[in-house]
Amino acid sequence: MERKYSKQEIIDKARELAAMVAETEEVDFFKRAEGQINEHLRVQEIIGQIKALQKEAVNLKHYQKTEALKATDAKIDALQDELDELPLVREFKQSQTDVNALLQMVSNTISNTVTTKIIESTGGDLLKGTTTKNPLNSGGCQ
Repeated sequence: MERKYSKQEIIDKARELAAMVAETEEVDFFKRAEGQINEHLRVQEIIGQIKALQKEAVNLKHYQKTEALKATDAKIDALQDELDELPLVREFKQSQTDVNALLQMVSNTISNTVTTKIIESTGGDLLKGTTTKNPLNSGGCQ
């Protein structure tokens, strides 16, 4: 007879897995890059300018000052481009992408494994993604 797991046991294992993910090279690089971003004066200056211009843009939009809004949006875009060109920012964004890819891979692995286990345990067809004991025969659990 197969062992049944409680929701709490699964949550506990998920926390354990999360702790493992938090100790990967990808997350470590992300943390270092974030720290460098927070300490980099030019980056912080540009971010401050963008935030101030964004507030200004909200006010201009509210008062329907379309020409001034276009100019402010152009300034925001130029500052964002300057920010995006900084190697430190590019590295930080890449580290975000890497961490997100790792999390997506973990999520997909769990989802695919659960679906496969359901199909196998019901005597279904893995290639078709269908279960034989499902009266609706609608496929896997995706």
